[in-house]
Amino acid sequence: MPIGLNLAKAKEIHKDNIRATRQPLLEKLDVEFVRTLEQGKDTAPIAEQKQALRDATAAPEIAAASSADDLKAAWDADLLGPAPY
Repeated sequence: MPIGLNLAKAKEIHKDNIRATRQPLLEKLDVEFVRTLEQGKDTAPIAEQKQALRDATAAPEIAAASSADDLKAAWDADLLGPAPY
C-alpha cells in the first residue's frame, strides 16, 4: 500500500515554516519601525512590510495547492527569502 501525502498536514507544516521564517524578519522590522518613528519619518512602508509578512500564511496559493510541489512553489521568496525546502 503506497503512502500518500497528507495535504492538509503539509499545508500546516508549510504555514509553520512561514511563521518560523518571518519571526526574525518581523523583529528586525520592529526595531526599524521604532527608529524611524523616533526620527519623525514615515513609518508606513515598514508597516506595509510587516503586514505582508503577517498575511503570508493566508496566501491563496497555499489554499489552492494540490501537491507538495504546489506548496513549494507557494513560498514567496521575495518576501521571506530562500525556501527551507
